Amino acid sequence: MTERLSIERLTVSRGGRRVLAEVSLEIPAGQVTCLLGPNGAGKSTLVLTVGGVLRPDAGRVMVDGREVTRRRPERIRAAGVAIAPEGRRLLPDLSVRDNLAIATYTLPRARAERSRARALEMFPELRARLATPARSLSGGEQQMVVLAQALMSEPRYILIDELSLGLAPIVVNRLLPTVRELAQQGIGVLLIEQFAAVALALAGRAYIMESGRIQYTGTAEELKRDPELLRSAYLLRDAEAA
Repeated sequence: MTERLSIERLTVSRGGRRVLAEVSLEIPAGQVTCLLGPNGAGKSTLVLTVGGVLRPDAGRVMVDGREVTRRRPERIRAAGVAIAPEGRRLLPDLSVRDNLAIATYTLPRARAERSRARALEMFPELRARLATPARSLSGGEQQMVVLAQALMSEPRYILIDELSLGLAPIVVNRLLPTVRELAQQGIGVLLIEQFAAVALALAGRAYIMESGRIQYTGTAEELKRDPELLRSAYLLRDAEAA
């Protein structure tokens, strides 16, 4: 069996309104898969549901053939799935060190120390900022902490929601190789990204979501060769929403 995170016919409601309707997609291990779509398409709801923060109405989530649907977030992390939610949700008054420690509170001490060392190796800029409150970090540094938190559980799959949101291009260029490196290490990555060109340059497979449904499934190369599809299903609608 091929190793993958499978999302099968996932349906989710929030506030009495259906946000996702029978969404299916696959995230193979060792590859970057991108999910594109306009604001309000349901992409963040998908991430939070897979991570156990929201409960689905129907459908299931499978990790290498094992179902993890409706498990608590800590159980889903233990099963090998980590999420980096949109909005860089850190505890602002706590230091970087404490924000990272929170991400490993369920791990044995030796494993937690090993995980932190690995995360800091990937983001060495944070070493000098360990005592700094999260609120004092730049946007790029905060995003590094969020990604480091996700990596602390040594995931097999990671869902990254809006990697570049609000960040300067130079910071985005610093973070993009990290996404590629994660895939090279065998981690399956779902990248949700506002800049289609950025996501498609990294991804092997691409999905477009609109109004809570998957409207396109194919390779990133196929999508890059069809700019009109991107414009009509993603870029144009995103501009209208703004």
